[in-house]
Amino acid sequence: MSSKPVAIVTGGSRGIGFGCAEALAKAGFDIVINGMRPVDQVSEPIAQLESHGAKVAYARGDVGSAEGRSAILDTARETFGKLNVLVNNAGVAPKERLDLLETTLESYQRLMGINCEGPFFLTQATANWMVEQKQTDASFSGCIINVNSISATVVSTNRGEYCVSKAALSMVTQLFAARLGEHHIGVYEVRPGVTKTDMTSGVSEKYDKLIADGLCVTPRWGFPEDTGKVVTSLARGDFAYSTGQVIMVDGGLTIPRL
Repeated sequence: MSSKPVAIVTGGSRGIGFGCAEALAKAGFDIVINGMRPVDQVSEPIAQLESHGAKVAYARGDVGSAEGRSAILDTARETFGKLNVLVNNAGVAPKERLDLLETTLESYQRLMGINCEGPFFLTQATANWMVEQKQTDASFSGCIINVNSISATVVSTNRGEYCVSKAALSMVTQLFAARLGEHHIGVYEVRPGVTKTDMTSGVSEKYDKLIADGLCVTPRWGFPEDTGKVVTSLARGDFAYSTGQVIMVDGGLTIPRL
């Protein structure tokens, strides 16, 4: 069993997920990163995490499938024998941005399956394991962190299915926070704003202009490390009395302004 705290980061080999995994590795966590790519294609991010002193395991699998979720938890059990932190970060955007009046059932079901159903049932399984660990060891410390999006409340009518999936994930946070409170297992939500990742590479020019025109109070893009710092603070237990709360990492984008 690992002597360090252990964290799972879904979608942890790139983008915001990697920013979270790297911040946790620097803070002394051992890491399970999950992704869809073959293991030989993630050797670089794994090596970077290991350079910070972390032991790293890779769990290939789709969080939107029961088999993928089982593979993630099995990897943590087999490699480390315990789990302290689950970071539900994996998510997808629509393959094509369509007007709300043209959104397809296929796209809606895909996004709900990966962005909401996946985290819901991975959290459920993780929560049961964490409760078992707590019952075995009263000193056990665990938490669950959902990396969501400002799209949980900010409307985009050309990707409505994405917004709906993120709004649903926000309720998942509150539900599990309420259920796990008696076990002192915190559940938190982090909402990044416009962040430089693979997912936003296709709309860089659009957001460059919006940011220059004052979209964010802090006049720059967000970066994966911005979210990683917040996730690590939550994972360390710095906000142990704030379960169920939302931490915005959006440069002030969602502040109502005239």
